[in-house]
Amino acid sequence: MSKKSPAPIYVVSGGTGIAGNNLVQAILIQYPENKVPVEIIGRVNSEDEVFDIIMRAKADNGLIAHTMVNPELRHKINELGKEFNVRVIDLMGELAGYLDETLNVEPMVHPGLYREINHQYFDRIDSIEFTLSHDDGMSPERLHNAEIILTGVSRAGKTPLSVYLAMYGWKVANVPLVPGIQPPDELFQVDPSRVFGLHIGATQLIAHRQKRIASWENHRLESYVDQRAVREEIRKAMFVFDRGGFTVINVSNKPIESTANEILSYMSKRFSYRGRKLASPYHGPEEPKQE
Repeated sequence: MSKKSPAPIYVVSGGTGIAGNNLVQAILIQYPENKVPVEIIGRVNSEDEVFDIIMRAKADNGLIAHTMVNPELRHKINELGKEFNVRVIDLMGELAGYLDETLNVEPMVHPGLYREINHQYFDRIDSIEFTLSHDDGMSPERLHNAEIILTGVSRAGKTPLSVYLAMYGWKVANVPLVPGIQPPDELFQVDPSRVFGLHIGATQLIAHRQKRIASWENHRLESYVDQRAVREEIRKAMFVFDRGGFTVINVSNKPIESTANEILSYMSKRFSYRGRKLASPYHGPEEPKQE
């Protein structure tokens, strides 16, 4: 006889539902291979929506865990759960009730307020996630979503610089320039005023690469650290920078903080929305922004 599938858990919220989902997942992880389906139902702001959710949970014998901050909707979902014999867990009602009594202050009843107040923190998390998923040339078709794009030869410092900028809330993508492989077309289709070519001296680049390959085995990588080949690689990278009209940043013998500040200085001069501008004045390859 096959084992019955576990009933689903519906995480219901007037906001995104992320907080409630995090709590549910933190509990579920204690039960390895639990296979309990969890579905987030966010932006619930009417009694009709609450009723539909109750009916849905009843139909599949599911459980509702909610973080409704609106007291009327919180009361309604709890009430309907009892009426239709649906298990409802109020993740914040008891604490909210306690605070109402203790503080003697009317709550703001604003879903997502925590995220709004802490938007800088969440922006930083979003930026780090974006940057890691667009590292080393990944997802070139989404380059237009990046606020800053770094490009350059291998070991020029693209990844650490990308992550450093992401820590300050910037969505960064980086594109490697590899000998024998054409850069993605998308690199030349984005706003060039957001693209920075990292230039590095051959001697320092070779030193970085020698440290990199010290632990590698069974690889013939003479050209990777050959001075003539490396100089040619740097020369071709400069051609790419010139072709795209990218801003060239010399990273030779510079700490990462200095390079980041130089890039952000350009960005602050070019864009003005809160020190960073998500929408670009650039309208396509035919009309590059003039400095």
